[in-house]
Amino acid sequence: MAELATVARPYAEAMFEAVQAAAAPESLADVAQALDGLATVARDPGVRQLVGDPRLDSDKLGELMLSALPGQPGPAVRNLLRVVLENHRLAALPAIAEQFHRLKDDAEQRAEVLITSAFPMDDAQLGALLPALEKRFGRKLYARVEVDPSLIGGVRVAVGDEVLDTSVRARLETMRHALTA
Repeated sequence: MAELATVARPYAEAMFEAVQAAAAPESLADVAQALDGLATVARDPGVRQLVGDPRLDSDKLGELMLSALPGQPGPAVRNLLRVVLENHRLAALPAIAEQFHRLKDDAEQRAEVLITSAFPMDDAQLGALLPALEKRFGRKLYARVEVDPSLIGGVRVAVGDEVLDTSVRARLETMRHALTA
């Protein structure tokens, strides 16, 4: 949803700047983990149902959400949650977490790489592939692997909007276009 991304951006940027400026005692990793937990709680249908309950003000809802987390986040995350709830932006919380992760990754010159493989990859294969991909994309990568048997063989790699497709399916598609042109 483009609208949620637009709403979430200022919240994520403000949180990121507060942590970077050392105005917040939390580290980027701590804030990212807390935001992930809050995003999971915010996606829960039961929590979303509570948003409209007139007997539950935003402070009580915030405390309820915080109690669902395994650990208690620092003051910056608590303040963000309070502001999000006061502004009736609970639905934007997952997008805030996602955008915060992007800002964090950019600052650390890291990126998530989605590796789609025709077959499951073991740690040794992934360990051999990642250094080559890091050199190709010019940044530190952390992998998320998915299996798609329709690729037939090879891998499809996506880092942000950059895609490297070396799958058999892509090669067959290229040959089909060449033969029909």
